[in-house]
Amino acid sequence: MSSLEAATLDQVVDTARYPLPELDSAEGRAVVSRARRELSALGCTVLPDFIRPSLRDTLSRECAAIAPRAHFDTETVNVYNIAVDAELPDGHPGRKTFERGNAFVARDRIPDDAVISRLYSDELFHRFVALCFGLPALYELADPLSGLVLNVVAPDREHPWHFDTNEYTVSMLTQQAQVGGDFEYCPGIRSAHDEGFHDVRDVLEGRGGALVRSLPLQPGDLQLFKGRYSLHRVSPVRGGVARHSAIFAYSERPGVVGSVARTRQLFGRVLPEHLAAEGRAVRGDALLD
Repeated sequence: MSSLEAATLDQVVDTARYPLPELDSAEGRAVVSRARRELSALGCTVLPDFIRPSLRDTLSRECAAIAPRAHFDTETVNVYNIAVDAELPDGHPGRKTFERGNAFVARDRIPDDAVISRLYSDELFHRFVALCFGLPALYELADPLSGLVLNVVAPDREHPWHFDTNEYTVSMLTQQAQVGGDFEYCPGIRSAHDEGFHDVRDVLEGRGGALVRSLPLQPGDLQLFKGRYSLHRVSPVRGGVARHSAIFAYSERPGVVGSVARTRQLFGRVLPEHLAAEGRAVRGDALLD
């Protein structure tokens, strides 16, 4: 670890509370152990005030400045992000559709010196996140657009119920909505071997309230989440302020690039890297999405 790397991390993260440079210390092990316990029990853990208080205004201001660069395209979707006209049996949860109104700022439109960029690329942060998830290592996506993104949910919009493509999700709220914009999730509603269609359908049709958790978040909180197996959404945003959150995408293997279809859906464009990688994707399970 270089002194420059340590200084940069210490400027961004409250390292007194979250000692990323000393993860083998008793304090570091305690933070990782708590995150692992909560991820195992709840599928999610939140590390409050992860960003130094002195940088929170900078974090919010930087992300608000790039939010207008988001690609916005309202579309009709289902929880599995498969074709809404796919042939599915009666009662299948994939037959229920929603209007997806959130937008994404792609990685190549986020400045390298922004707080979220500095954190995303920090090797100590990679190691910390990997340890919390119980993994030997994590790698930045090779995808030039989707490795680090800003999720923008404007007033009167929502990011409806869905599952993540990646098993592990790392995010950070950077701006709260004035009203609404709550993160809601159903921990472990499915597994790698069981889609849990009955429970998913109950949630989508309003009968699964006991399965749903609502998670209060503040700007600068770090959220680690098993989004592959937990149905989740951002509830409708109301009032005059958009909800912004940074999403840090990592993989257990290097060189991962998103599919052409999904990249075009999220960002409205693809790059040569996506065309070159098409057809090489490796799936870790046989789930629908």
